[in-house]
Amino acid sequence: MTVIECARELGKALQEDERYAKFSEATKNSDNDTEMQNKIGEFNMLRMKLNQEMSKPEKDNEAMTKLDNDIKALYNEIMEMPTMKAYNDAKEELDSLLQSVNYIISMAANGEDPMTCPEQAPQGCGGSCSTCGGCH
Repeated sequence: MTVIECARELGKALQEDERYAKFSEATKNSDNDTEMQNKIGEFNMLRMKLNQEMSKPEKDNEAMTKLDNDIKALYNEIMEMPTMKAYNDAKEELDSLLQSVNYIISMAANGEDPMTCPEQAPQGCGGSCSTCGGCH
């Protein structure tokens, strides 16, 4: 089996993983949550208004402060919505899996045994083995 064929098999296995399924479901739920999507649209409109206000030659500091406060409040409201929390949790789990896969592949590319190297980089690892004090 070639490396590309193995990568395709890895991609297939990834899509069969429960973390991928959970992220897919959370994405679909997010996309279908009308209330949340409306709030995200409102958030984006407020950001555009703030950008427009900031680009004016004569800036209205009071208006910019109000827009900034409104943006922060709406952002916090969106982030507290159950659908957004579920999406972020699922994304974090999938991202962690992808980081582990990437780390193992990187370690193998640097000559380490992919069967015995750790799934995650040690804390503070920058990914460059040339500056590493050792992780095995």
